Amino acid sequence: MSFRRGVVRQSKFRHVFAQAWKAEQCLDDVRVTRVTWEGPLCAANPKFVAVIVEASGGGAFLVLPLSKSGRVDQATPTVCGHAAPVLDVQWCPHDDNVIASASEDCTVKVWQIPDGGLTAPLTEAAVTLEGHSKRVGIVAWHPTTLNILLTAGCDNLLCVWDVGTGELVYQLPDAHPDLIYSVSWNKEGSAICTTCKDKALRVIDPRRGTVLKVREKAHEGTRPMRAVFLSDGKILTTGFSRMSERQLALWDPMDMSEPMAVQEMDTSNGVLLPFYDPDTNMVYLCGKGDCTIRYFEITDESPYVHFLSLYSSKEPQRGAGFLSKRGVDVNKCEIARFYKLHERKVEPISMTVPRKSDLFQVDLYPDTAGLEPSLVPEDWIAGQDAPPILVSLSGGYTAPPSKNTLRDTVKVRPKLPLQSPDSPVTTPTFEDTDVLQPAQEVKAASDRAKQEVRDPLCDLLAEVKALRALVLAQGQRIDLLEKQLARIEDGDV
Repeated sequence: MSFRRGVVRQSKFRHVFAQAWKAEQCLDDVRVTRVTWEGPLCAANPKFVAVIVEASGGGAFLVLPLSKSGRVDQATPTVCGHAAPVLDVQWCPHDDNVIASASEDCTVKVWQIPDGGLTAPLTEAAVTLEGHSKRVGIVAWHPTTLNILLTAGCDNLLCVWDVGTGELVYQLPDAHPDLIYSVSWNKEGSAICTTCKDKALRVIDPRRGTVLKVREKAHEGTRPMRAVFLSDGKILTTGFSRMSERQLALWDPMDMSEPMAVQEMDTSNGVLLPFYDPDTNMVYLCGKGDCTIRYFEITDESPYVHFLSLYSSKEPQRGAGFLSKRGVDVNKCEIARFYKLHERKVEPISMTVPRKSDLFQVDLYPDTAGLEPSLVPEDWIAGQDAPPILVSLSGGYTAPPSKNTLRDTVKVRPKLPLQSPDSPVTTPTFEDTDVLQPAQEVKAASDRAKQEVRDPLCDLLAEVKALRALVLAQGQRIDLLEKQLARIEDGDV
């Protein structure tokens, strides 16, 4: 009698090894918020980790450099400009010093964090966005366009903002009949997928304000669902079955009549938060209140979703932050890193692929999304889409220093006196001082002052020029349509 040997699926991620960092490398005495919102409560990028913390009389979150470890003093300054608890934070994908926060005070605020972290409490936001009538629980930056931010509130409202001007670009009041649980952009930022308390999975075009696809009862259970767009356009969801078993499902937006794959896991009550890595096509599931992190690989061939392994620890997690790929240690073959939130501790957990060679592993680190945006808001609003601009991680990634200004990232409207574009720009005059400066230093200071005044004016003129071009193009389009209508009415067509 002969036995046929089973074929083992080949994958370089079959042996991903998860390991928590040593105790002295953790952040201790961090008072993680006790808010009941089902969000990650943490966000990380190559420079900082942000954690929503307990605050008396308002809302606050902690921002610490990644190099920080050990005990966090209670006097450590926080970002504390909200009037009610903070529910969600997310770092801007195009500037590692800019972060957005959503709060129960119905506002969304955008903050500029100085290099090295905070030296004093930060209470004044660079931009405050006010358009929701109830608490705001979700913020999601556009993946490829500068300054575009999506927010979702408990008023069942989706808002798309141009953070640079503080303007509400699009508002979707009728897309959801109930509380929105999650929002995810697709790779190019042309569509979003959402999950809602009505158990429906929706694919939405935010620019047209239309719901493209709907799947009723994507998961039968009543507990919150989550959804995330994959790089190939498919959608992965987490939820609960009718018997309260936790599920993972994969959907094709072209045909959502049935899921491509479904996996049932256990009967725990914790909501599964999916974290997706487009470079490795892996999904990590962190259950709130769980002691485990599961990870899967998504492939193009059936059964599509492949369970890889499970990281287990003794203490349950309150939330987790997923570090962007630019921040991992390529010299140690680290492909992902989590910042696991305990009740009073933040514990880094590294996911590594064991390799004998010390050389850069090209197959583990394809080019990944960099800081440079592909589009400006005007182009995206006009209907353009573009994939992210990629950078190589060969030799590791070094985060650039902050520009110390929001002019390039968050182009706030400059407060300039009204003057015609042709009028001369006034420059500051230098009075005599007790200490005489050399002529070269005075000239350099004068040039800097001129540039500081001129830059906002140039930005304003460029914006006026773009709007004029848009109005002209729309006017020509209207004229053409009116002529066609006249021909139809005259019977010429």
